[in-house]
Amino acid sequence: MKKLTTGKIWQFAAGQFGWAMLSGIISNWLVYFYQPDKTAISQGQTVFIPQGLVVFGIFTIIGGITAFGRIFDAFTDPMIASLSDRCTSKNGRRIPFLKWASLPLALSTVLVFWSPVNKNSWTNGVFLLVMILAYYLSITAYCTPYNALIPELGHTQQERLNISTVISFTFIAGTAVAYLAPTIWGMFIPAFGRVGAIRMTFTLMAAIAFICMLVPVFCIREKDYVDTVPAKESAFGSLAATFKNGEFRKFVASDIFYWIALTMFQTGLPFFVTSLLKLPETMTTLYFVGMTALSLVFYIPVNKLTPKLGKKKMILFAFAVFSLAYFYTGFMGKMSFIPASVQGLILTVVAALPMAIFGILPQAVVADISQSDSITSGSNREGMFYAARTFAFKLGQSISMLIFTAVSTIGAAEGTGYRVAAFGAAVFCCIGGIILVFYNEKKINGIINRHQQRL
Repeated sequence: MKKLTTGKIWQFAAGQFGWAMLSGIISNWLVYFYQPDKTAISQGQTVFIPQGLVVFGIFTIIGGITAFGRIFDAFTDPMIASLSDRCTSKNGRRIPFLKWASLPLALSTVLVFWSPVNKNSWTNGVFLLVMILAYYLSITAYCTPYNALIPELGHTQQERLNISTVISFTFIAGTAVAYLAPTIWGMFIPAFGRVGAIRMTFTLMAAIAFICMLVPVFCIREKDYVDTVPAKESAFGSLAATFKNGEFRKFVASDIFYWIALTMFQTGLPFFVTSLLKLPETMTTLYFVGMTALSLVFYIPVNKLTPKLGKKKMILFAFAVFSLAYFYTGFMGKMSFIPASVQGLILTVVAALPMAIFGILPQAVVADISQSDSITSGSNREGMFYAARTFAFKLGQSISMLIFTAVSTIGAAEGTGYRVAAFGAAVFCCIGGIILVFYNEKKINGIINRHQQRL
């Protein structure tokens, strides 16, 4: 089998840039678009769906739709992973999925924001639900096989760490581009109006993402780098076998709480900026891009320090710093002795290092666990390990969306709900770190090292 060159790693990572941009659009702007605050409405944002706690009196429409979409997504993950693990295509087990999922993913992302009725209507809610389900099915069909290629293309721990480092760079870059949206749609507003400008911006981004997602499809011949036998188990038989791995269960449990916290933070960032700090929405772009750029400075140190300190210690440190950052966010706008713009800058600086660590290491941890399991069980279920991880954390994201959209209605004029969300994110982050303490990294590394010594 060929070794993946640096050039090929970057070609592989281009796919991550594409889907990360689309994911960033949905994660960062969906709630902002469909549950706008007073500032957005005053600037011409149309209210497309009923607002308030109208679902059972405790959830918002957008919260219910996004939560259901992620639950649907979580349950399709193992099915897509099983189809990929058992695929017998001459082009490999993963690349065919990347090829056929790219266009539906790009289109569904755009259509999510293209409500058919230009006013507040339940019809828009139904249309949004359908498009959200199409989006989540498409992104699962692309991302699950894509992630499964990480342990297959990387034949050693260092190679897998290098791949994880590069794709985390393109993931953050894609997410950062999604955060540029307000700056871009601001230029289109004079010609198209606010809603039309937002739709035009997301359409252009989706076109770029579509091209990027096809780069690994046409540049990497999977069979040249991967020599695995298709799995035989059924989807849920394979999922059950995957969750029998005790160390994987510990890591996934920790990961769930991380994603609950992160989703609350990412969804809330535009509101933290506009409602708590009383700054223009374009400052969201400035802070996130600044956070991204600064996190990239830490990429090489994280890559170099991880073999010495271990992935577990690095992630535990990141949990601690993120917890402090989220807790601090809850007080933003209340610290009158610090200018509002400086308060946002402090958050940007503090969050940069843990952002780099979480961008690189979790993928590498799952790759290690899947390889160790393959060694001990003799079954190649790499796709299912990544699907099982996303199955779990997407359930966490569903909970997060329900919590955020519900608590954000508390004291909306004063932004009280946004503060509650920030403090909640800090608590969830702390719980995730406590669970990770019990993960046995030495056991996983021992299995891999003993196997490599026998080869």
